[in-house]
Amino acid sequence: MASVMSRAGSGIRSFFATIWNTKGLARYMFWAGLVITLVFVVCALFAPWVAPYGFDQTAAHGVDFPKLGPYDSTHLLGTNDQFFDIESRMIWGARTAIEVVLLSVILAGLVGVPLGLLSGFVGGWVDRILVFLMDAMYAFPSLLLAIVFSFLLKGKIGSGILAAALSLTAIYIPQYFRVVRNTTVSAREATYVEAARAIGAPPLTIMRKYLFSNVVQSVPVLATLNAADALGTLAALGFLGLGIQPTQASEWGYDLSRAIDDAQGGNWLPAFWPGLMIVLLITALTLVGEGLNETINPALRRRRLKPVMFGPRVPADVVGTGPSGGTGGTFDNAAADMEGGRP
Repeated sequence: MASVMSRAGSGIRSFFATIWNTKGLARYMFWAGLVITLVFVVCALFAPWVAPYGFDQTAAHGVDFPKLGPYDSTHLLGTNDQFFDIESRMIWGARTAIEVVLLSVILAGLVGVPLGLLSGFVGGWVDRILVFLMDAMYAFPSLLLAIVFSFLLKGKIGSGILAAALSLTAIYIPQYFRVVRNTTVSAREATYVEAARAIGAPPLTIMRKYLFSNVVQSVPVLATLNAADALGTLAALGFLGLGIQPTQASEWGYDLSRAIDDAQGGNWLPAFWPGLMIVLLITALTLVGEGLNETINPALRRRRLKPVMFGPRVPADVVGTGPSGGTGGTFDNAAADMEGGRP
């Protein structure tokens, strides 16, 4: 256990050292996106203490909230047409977004990465069947595929956070599969894999010990980019009324759809805040993904090099002059050897 923790710690230190030694725009993109994302993560983790009210609370201290009330000291961002406090809905919506995005990305990786590794290494009819199935799923537009799975899961497990996460998981499994499978196909003929076969290592050991660490390097970048796309798809499902219901959790897409009529009537604040939250988090996750791609990719990374410092230039008549004034220096001796014909 201690050795595992030590390897994990060294891997994390190496990862951040790579980011620190990178220069250029990619580094600032990564850190800017990471800081904004961490703000949303903090709001998600501490929503019960940060939010002034519950996500579906319509009254406090025996007083009902006003409908479409203006912002004041009690409701800093006002209330919407369902008597909900907008500030609380935005904070609790961060928890919903983080939970759904994390679940969908992790589940998609847990399914897509092993299937891609198996398909690329084994090949043959296993590879052909898996590629056919994944290409068939990838042919559907992502939003349409999420809508289909949302309908299928609604009658079985409802329309909560788990159902939304599973609907999004089906979208991203083919992407992980294709990336890992293509990398495995090119890596399975490498010298270290042939050496592992020569010493009698079984296929499972080769995939787990030799191939996995080499083909999984592009997965973190894909995960961050998929997280941004998953958030947009979740908002689209909520906007269409096919996502999480307001009594189960706060969801920005649903709040945005409810505020469209109010925006057309001149009250645009209930629609402004959920739209802003969606744009900010998608932008932050995209910055993290793009910055991470240019940072850990050796072909794109621009390293920060230390400047080379040269000493003061010594005049030619001073070089090789000894204490007695004679020429005993290295350069003068070499010149004399060349004139004398000695090697």
